[in-house]
Amino acid sequence: MSAGRSPDTNFATRPDLHRTLAAFFLIFIALAAGALAGPASADDPAHLQALVRAYPDALSGIDGSDLVWRDGTRMAVTDGRPGKSLQAMLRTGSILDQFSMFYPSGSAIAAPAPGDDPGRVRNRAFFDKMYGDCHRGEVAPHLVPVVWLPNTWGRTVSVTSVNGVDRRLAEVSREIDALPPALKAYAYPLGGTYNCRTVADTGQPSMHGWGAAIDINPARADSWLWHRGDPADAYTNRIPEEIVAIFERHGFIWGGRWSHFDTMHFEYRPELLNYDPRTRE
Repeated sequence: MSAGRSPDTNFATRPDLHRTLAAFFLIFIALAAGALAGPASADDPAHLQALVRAYPDALSGIDGSDLVWRDGTRMAVTDGRPGKSLQAMLRTGSILDQFSMFYPSGSAIAAPAPGDDPGRVRNRAFFDKMYGDCHRGEVAPHLVPVVWLPNTWGRTVSVTSVNGVDRRLAEVSREIDALPPALKAYAYPLGGTYNCRTVADTGQPSMHGWGAAIDINPARADSWLWHRGDPADAYTNRIPEEIVAIFERHGFIWGGRWSHFDTMHFEYRPELLNYDPRTRE
């Protein structure tokens, strides 16, 4: 109660009380929204069902806390280490950790919040099982050629045929090829596709090493590694929304939606595009 006010003061004449209650209401709404969009839980299978839907040729379903592959392989979806830091997840992320951050597909381009890197967490065992270990020569047999921008650039690149990534990328290529010259200039010459390498800051395998990623024109792109200081303070993007939208429609997420931004980079991660933790769908 404010000093100098009687306890029987009429509620309608208390604007300060109105403001206080309104503030509490807004805080309640924010907390509720945060709970809905919180980290993925093994008790809520919606995100794992999204994973199965994304890779129907490889995955059979969910059995308890295990992901079941069509060949009978079972993988635990969690490592029993909740509350890991972003850096820990980037290096030792579980299958469940891959859903720890919401990927805002289709939204307007904006600087991500600090530490918001949806899609950078990748469980190595999951993707090695899916695409093979490039260091053991398991990825190369599945690589196929795709002609990138056949009417504009016409160079052949190599990507995996697993999950139809090659077909998806060819569809992306055709749509970008139909854009006005000023827009598609951001999409070539390419920075690369398949490359058996690791991620610069984590030492973990890159999606390029699984043949499921592409870097478009580096000369028109930006990366947090090219800037000093906090990546959140340096966020820069020049890639047109039209190009981002085309990739996302075909199952590719964009590195420009990461606080550790890499705006030339796209990788095939359809599981993150058909699951919204805010609605559990």
